[in-house]
Amino acid sequence: MQKLGILLIALFITTFSQAQDAKTLLKEVSAKAKSYDNISIDFKYNLNNSKENVNQETRGDVTLQGDKYVLNMLGTTRIFDGKNIYTIVPEDEEVTISAYNPKDDKEITPSKMLTFYEKGYTYKMDIEQNVKGRKIQYIKLIPIDSKAEIKDILLGIDVQTKHIYKLIQTDDKGTKYTLTVNSFKTNQPVSKTLFTFDETKYKKDGYYINKL
Repeated sequence: MQKLGILLIALFITTFSQAQDAKTLLKEVSAKAKSYDNISIDFKYNLNNSKENVNQETRGDVTLQGDKYVLNMLGTTRIFDGKNIYTIVPEDEEVTISAYNPKDDKEITPSKMLTFYEKGYTYKMDIEQNVKGRKIQYIKLIPIDSKAEIKDILLGIDVQTKHIYKLIQTDDKGTKYTLTVNSFKTNQPVSKTLFTFDETKYKKDGYYINKL
């Protein structure tokens, strides 16, 4: 009984220590991300569900400045100017405009990509990998909300730069979403109109404007 007690105490200390280490690293990542004027990321995105025999892979890029972003992926451009989301689909010559409501935003959107873990998760240190000489430390995040669709998230962090290298999200249906950062650039020259949607331009080009 005494040995069991000692083992439980040791396990508690180890778990607490790992949680503190994970918390410290995440704070450093968040502080680093918020220190930049803007961030441009080129990434690879994979969606996999072995049970459904689904495996899709694509590439994309996103530019972030505060909460604002421009995301290019799957032939679609999405602009968020801080108030509205503009989804531009050139193939259909259509633009959908929707007002942003934080209460409805439960996904890891581009504007939350580098800070989403600050609330709503427990976390602990996971595996460590060497990727082409870079030390990548993974942290496992589990939603506090037991009804969340997300089962867990593995966040791979470059220990030297404190930049996110990989995000692996698994949902309760077994679908795995993996985002791998190919390039992470900061404080790039950004046009003042990058996050501004010019409705007149798209109307002139014959686009259908759908306002929700």
